Amino acid sequence: MTRRWSGAGVPLKLALGAALLVAAAACAGAGNPTTSPATTAGPPEPWAGTLEGFYVVPDPLPEGQPGELIRVMPVSSNDAETTVRVMYHSRDSQGADRAVTGIITHPDGDAPDEGWPVVSWAHGTTGLAAPCAPSRAGHSAPDFGVEAVRVATDYIGLGPEGERHSYLVGSSEAHSVIDIVRAARNLPDAHAGTRWVAVGHSQGGHSALFTNQLGQNYAPELEHLGTASLAPAAMFEERYGPDDTIVPHMVGAMAAYGIAAEYPGLDVGDYISDQVDAADEVIDTGCLDDIVAALAGIPIDQFWETDPYTTEPAISIIRENDPGKVAAEAPLLLAYGDIDTWVVPARVEALFDRLCSVGQVTELAEIPETGHEISPAMRDAVARFLAERLEGAPPTDSCAGA
Repeated sequence: MTRRWSGAGVPLKLALGAALLVAAAACAGAGNPTTSPATTAGPPEPWAGTLEGFYVVPDPLPEGQPGELIRVMPVSSNDAETTVRVMYHSRDSQGADRAVTGIITHPDGDAPDEGWPVVSWAHGTTGLAAPCAPSRAGHSAPDFGVEAVRVATDYIGLGPEGERHSYLVGSSEAHSVIDIVRAARNLPDAHAGTRWVAVGHSQGGHSALFTNQLGQNYAPELEHLGTASLAPAAMFEERYGPDDTIVPHMVGAMAAYGIAAEYPGLDVGDYISDQVDAADEVIDTGCLDDIVAALAGIPIDQFWETDPYTTEPAISIIRENDPGKVAAEAPLLLAYGDIDTWVVPARVEALFDRLCSVGQVTELAEIPETGHEISPAMRDAVARFLAERLEGAPPTDSCAGA
């Protein structure tokens, strides 16, 4: 029997899922903006409990502004930088106060007078359950070659025990990505300034697109300089040839479970087939590899009992969370691999056309000999784009020549 989920549930954030079915992310979060710059309260005392205990959210959750720190746990330190694990306040797509976990890595040298710029990383799909949160591994936040505070959210619902990640809910993803920048500014030792940029890949590419369009209105006290979106999922109602199966089927099925965590009106059991239903226990117990293994044997024409792409309320949620329909002042880098089989090139190229049609300044970069991974060449393109944004160079607009 299919389990019914609603409200703020349990994590699911498939990195590849950026292309997932119900990219229920985007516009949903356009509401509930906040103009509060987090808080002036001091950071909490360093967490001295266990790693497992860190991820148990206080009950009841104390009230807090977006970006206000709940917990800080030392992770590592060397001569150049310090990394801490954090729990901070954010807002989901319904405006509810949520505890989110993540990583902050900051330089230990003297900061510029205006503070360090901040690079906010949005990771790809890892899974839906608490153990799949990247911050649990304790790695420093990704480095794209610019001297900055680096932050990496786990996203809402991914990390805290007893929750399900609202996978591909755009506004929730974006709020998490933005509010960890505020969290860094509430960490005195980080010396984080107001200038920031975002980078995301796969699911994170989807998150990055919503971050770009929501960032300045959601956090007007910060100066959002630009966003790099790598191999993002989008254009969810379209199909791009016989090889384009991952986004509409396997990823779509996973997204259905995550979206239901914040959309009480969506009943997963109304859409998934009995074969997917039979494998659904792995959603809350396994991570990405486990989920792929459980779903890989299901024929692509047997994922759905009812087609969510043509049936309400799923189709409205899909459209609401399909990114690229709103332009922002911050410029965008849209990069993809020319041999990507997860988010196929034609899908990204169609997204580029959509972005141009709404007036979004977008640099399009096709990375040769690259699949669904961040190749060295793609990393170099991101590093160059971020450096240009922080230096104030004029952005490249590929739309002008399209």
